[in-house]
Amino acid sequence: MIGALQQVDAGRSAADVGRELGVSTHTIYAWRAKYGGMKGNEAQEAKQLREENGRLKKMLADVMLDKDMLQSVIRKSGWSS
Repeated sequence: MIGALQQVDAGRSAADVGRELGVSTHTIYAWRAKYGGMKGNEAQEAKQLREENGRLKKMLADVMLDKDMLQSVIRKSGWSS
């Protein structure tokens, strides 16, 4: 992605770069919006952080479902105060 953006910044058209990589021009512009100005290692770090954030959101959702289920059991069994 970063290499493609560098080629576009160097003067190649987004259509040519996209055709070479097998992606649409829209994808090239989306990459520019997301990764423009980043170096390769910064883009990789951003990707890793997004993946970790997604994993943590899934974990939180699982815990919230477990909590809701346990509260439901407590209400139905009459253990609530």
